[in-house]
Amino acid sequence: MTPSTTDAAAAVRDLPADDLMALTEALVAVPSVSLDERELADAVQARLEVHGGTMAVERVGDNVVARTDNGRERRVLIGGHLDTVPENGNLPGRRDGDTLRGLGASDMKGGLAVMLRLAEEAAASQHDLTLVFYVAEEIAEEHNGLRDLFSRRPDLVAADLAVLMEPTDGWVEAGCQGTIHLRTDFEGARAHTARPWRGENAVHRAGHLLARLDAHEAPTVVVEGLEFRESLQAVEIGGGVARNVVPDRCTVVVNRRYAPGPSLDEAVAQTTSMLEEADSVTVVSASPAAPPGLSDPLVAEFVGTLDLAVRPKLGWTDVARFTEHGVPALNFGPGDPELSHTAGERVDSASLEGAHRVLAWFLGIDRSDPSG
Repeated sequence: MTPSTTDAAAAVRDLPADDLMALTEALVAVPSVSLDERELADAVQARLEVHGGTMAVERVGDNVVARTDNGRERRVLIGGHLDTVPENGNLPGRRDGDTLRGLGASDMKGGLAVMLRLAEEAAASQHDLTLVFYVAEEIAEEHNGLRDLFSRRPDLVAADLAVLMEPTDGWVEAGCQGTIHLRTDFEGARAHTARPWRGENAVHRAGHLLARLDAHEAPTVVVEGLEFRESLQAVEIGGGVARNVVPDRCTVVVNRRYAPGPSLDEAVAQTTSMLEEADSVTVVSASPAAPPGLSDPLVAEFVGTLDLAVRPKLGWTDVARFTEHGVPALNFGPGDPELSHTAGERVDSASLEGAHRVLAWFLGIDRSDPSG
């Protein structure tokens, strides 16, 4: 651990919660690429234990959960992932006026800062509050910290409403797309490239699928009044033996993003039928879509009472995981989702303060005008 990260971890523990920009900057300064979140988890746990009031703090692996138990009628869970994608020339973070630039500033260390501030205010909440800081959201499903918690400690993630602090730029992003990755395999026969007629080129065979995918016009599906734009894309290709050999195998991985509606099994069957040129199709990964759920009373209260703008979530988030377990969920957090995973990732103080005002209003912590 370098002195700079040691200082940053101490700042995460000790900075005043009302300076959300400084707290976000300290969080950015603690590297937490997926599967390397322990230092940040330690710092978050230390802060919660010092500044979390009566919240009970539990650690499950490198997931940190803080909960009130005030006997309120309903429980709201607010979740944020600790991990980031790998660095892209955007560490260390730097301030530019009221803007913080750096890895994870938007996705989602600004959201984590808001959660840490809410921890200090939780005693005033009209709902019991659970704060979940979890690992490995940005990588394969098998590593996801929420998946681990639902498996090992479902009591810690039980709630009447879940709010995922994905960057939404002040919008409520309702539901989410499902995502499916399928591997298509094409077979051919090897031959010398001087005599290609003696073989069959598997790469050329795959080209027919690639051409059709390029021409494919994915539909826009309206669900609960929200337009979910689907997509079907080739995302990986492999093939070839040597430069003088006609290849006998080619593999293309295809990703489909689909709107809420079909079950996961139905969506996989639909997608498989779109890849009829392949000799075989294998499911690599598949995650369900989540409907917007705008008619749920707590979702409607969150959206309607504050008159927040709503749009569909284009992409998969852990909203789908909560929905699968019967917990209504939505995406709402500071930062611009268009900047996630880019070298130019940033968040500004207005976005941080705005997200906090809305959540504090909804929880009954602060009923002053959330528009500021």
